[in-house]
Amino acid sequence: MKNLSLLLAALALTLSGCATVPTSSEEETTAAKSFIAPSENSSGIYVYRNDSSVGAALKKDVFINGECIGQTAPGVFFYQEVEGNKEHSISTESEFSPNDVTLYTEKGRLYFVQQFIKLGVFVGGAGVEVVDETVGKEEVSKYKLAVKGTCAS
Repeated sequence: MKNLSLLLAALALTLSGCATVPTSSEEETTAAKSFIAPSENSSGIYVYRNDSSVGAALKKDVFINGECIGQTAPGVFFYQEVEGNKEHSISTESEFSPNDVTLYTEKGRLYFVQQFIKLGVFVGGAGVEVVDETVGKEEVSKYKLAVKGTCAS
C-alpha cells in the first residue's frame, strides 16, 4: 500500500508541474506567425503543442524526417521549411515507441501538425496529427516560437 501511495504521488507531481523550453524573441515569434509562404520549392511545417494542463510537466522530442527539431512544452511551436512535393515524416517520442505521421507536402504551402500528450502507464506519452490550416493558424497564433535544439533522446 505504501509503494502504491508513493507511485501515485510521483505520478501526480509529474503531471502537475509545468515544463518550459527556451523560446525565441518576440520579433521572431511574430515573424513566424505571419504565415508567409515558404521559399521557392519548399513547404512549411508548423508543429505545435496546446497549452493544456494534461502532461504539462512533460517535455517531448519532435522530429522531422528523423532529425530532432527540439523539445516541446505547453504553448510552444516550431516552424521548419522542407522540400516541397515530397513525403515527410513528423514524429514524437512516446512511452513505448515513437508516434509519427507521414505528410505529403506541396511546394508553397503551409502545413500544421499538433502534438498532443496522452496519459501512459508510467509516463505520459505523445502523439501527432495533421490539422486543418485554418485551425492550425488559429492555434499557433496563441503560442511562442520554441528555439530549435537538442532532443533528450
